[in-house]
Amino acid sequence: MTRLIATTALCLSLAAPALADTQIGVSMTSFDNPFLTILLNGIRAEAEKTPGVTLSVEDAQLDVARQLNQVQNFVANGVDAIIVNAVDGDSTAAITAAATGAGIPLIYVNHPPAELETGMPQGTGYVGSRETDAGRLEAAAVCEALKGRKDAKAVILMGPLENHAALVRTRMVEEAFASPDCPVEVVEKQAANWNRVQAQDLVASWMTAGLEFDAVVANNDEMAIGAAQALAAAAGKGDIVIAGIDATADGLAAMEAGQMDVTVYQNATGQGEQAVRAAVAAASGETVEPEHWIPFEPVTPANMADYRK
Repeated sequence: MTRLIATTALCLSLAAPALADTQIGVSMTSFDNPFLTILLNGIRAEAEKTPGVTLSVEDAQLDVARQLNQVQNFVANGVDAIIVNAVDGDSTAAITAAATGAGIPLIYVNHPPAELETGMPQGTGYVGSRETDAGRLEAAAVCEALKGRKDAKAVILMGPLENHAALVRTRMVEEAFASPDCPVEVVEKQAANWNRVQAQDLVASWMTAGLEFDAVVANNDEMAIGAAQALAAAAGKGDIVIAGIDATADGLAAMEAGQMDVTVYQNATGQGEQAVRAAVAAASGETVEPEHWIPFEPVTPANMADYRK
């Protein structure tokens, strides 16, 4: 199916010619994350098909200080552009200052920096998807699945509490559940840090404590899968609705197996590709627009086949 990439500048939605030997430094939050692996693969694939582009890729290992040091090293090595998947969006000021101070174009991808709210400095940009849409679409699909149930109850599995995406996705779900069109009581909400095992342990502990719920709404697919595994190890999923976000390969496989009911496709590959295009364009001297948005798309068993690779 055709998936559209929305950008604020048409010139950057097209592949720009690379400079000879354009070097791009890339700092990822973590290599140990299935979704971010897809994102990184998109970055690498776009770089490979763009003549003259080489990448230097680093793993920040969820460490803000390590990521800043990586960016400082990129600056010292004289790269032509930098792509950052921020560990903590609220701690990006030093990264932005390091790059802009050296006159090196900086593109944030997927995890929005704090500067997105206050205004991206000249020479920087952000590529991602609107997290408000992710939570809204997930909640709408869960509401549809729960239609007809009285006094429905849900639990929410959150990403890291300092993570912008986790906070916004959760807020949108709670707002939807508080509306008269979809009255769902949130009986528990805790962080499982995007992690399948942590989510499984958390849901198992809730069930052991006797907590009853009709839906598990997770901020990502990994945690939704963990919830499904916890239910499978107990009495089984039954009619409990399980929802995630990202539509990863594992998430879609879980949906095909009947373990998940809802996910929301986040085009990680498209984000990675667009980040490289923007970085290459900026390194070529083009103006970098501050925002490049790639839409989320709801996925249920009815349209799941469109997203299977």
